[in-house]
Amino acid sequence: MQRILLKLSGEALAGDKKTGFDEDTVRKVALQVKRLTDDGIQVGIVTGGGNFWRGRTSENIDRTKADQIGMLATVMNCIYVSEIFRSVGMKTAVLTPFECGSFTKLFSKDRANKYFEKGMVVFFAGGTGHPYFSTDTGVVLRAVEVEAEVILLAKSIDGVYDSDPAVNPDAKKYDVISIDDVIAGNLQVVDMTASILARDNRMPMWVFGLNEEESIVNAVKGKFTGTKVTV
Repeated sequence: MQRILLKLSGEALAGDKKTGFDEDTVRKVALQVKRLTDDGIQVGIVTGGGNFWRGRTSENIDRTKADQIGMLATVMNCIYVSEIFRSVGMKTAVLTPFECGSFTKLFSKDRANKYFEKGMVVFFAGGTGHPYFSTDTGVVLRAVEVEAEVILLAKSIDGVYDSDPAVNPDAKKYDVISIDDVIAGNLQVVDMTASILARDNRMPMWVFGLNEEESIVNAVKGKFTGTKVTV
């Protein structure tokens, strides 16, 4: 692989704490990503914001404002994670679709490509920059824009199941499933908007558990144990 886009869920960044950051978890991610960049693989990162805020669960805040809070949560996450990455010897840049003063740089495909060519890990924060679109849509959009080969979805669950394994102990895990089947079965690997965008732009997604040992490296190096969503 030449270029991948890694999606880290906010909940996964929190580890067992469920909210905020778990530095040990993030450092383990950083060390895995460093192994990839040392091998010349270009890595982009999108983080969720669920360790701080889930706007759709609020009944008392306007949806647009709630989504804006969520966008800012992803900016905080990306700044934090990028600093942990720097602490283990990587160069990073954080790009957003809206101005954040001197905290980040404004996203453009040309700017992202310039950073990739310099061997930097590029963080895409702030989602799409618009309300009513999730970070799922943001990660597929950025992957398509920067021509990544695959999206790696590092979650708190180890793959795609036919039902919720937390509720159904007999839930079946898929090794491979098409994006058409994901959409038809409403399996919610990513939300429906993101699923359709991935299908229409033929962007494959690999889903795996972040907490599994060396899961990111294994996914890229051919020891993948999650679910491949094909297009």
